[in-house]
Amino acid sequence: MKSQWKLIQQPHLTEKVMGQKEMENKVVFKVAPKVNKIELKKAIEEIFKVTVEKVHTLNVKGKVKRHGKTVGRRSDWKKAIITLKEGDSIEYFEGA
Repeated sequence: MKSQWKLIQQPHLTEKVMGQKEMENKVVFKVAPKVNKIELKKAIEEIFKVTVEKVHTLNVKGKVKRHGKTVGRRSDWKKAIITLKEGDSIEYFEGA
């Protein structure tokens, strides 16, 4: 079995995500590209001791960037939007 911590790479924090956290009890993570929803749900529940209701995943394509005449590209990544049970929360998203 894969390590639970390797499936979840880092939280994704933006203004939109913080609004979703307040209104709809959703949190967003950058995750490993090959992970599926079932593995992700189990990993979140085990690591953070919360109940997951829904998991939505999407692949984000990297942007093409230019620096002068050199053209480069950011890498692609996978985003997971996790809906938590009402009353559950993840401490990292609560703020200091």
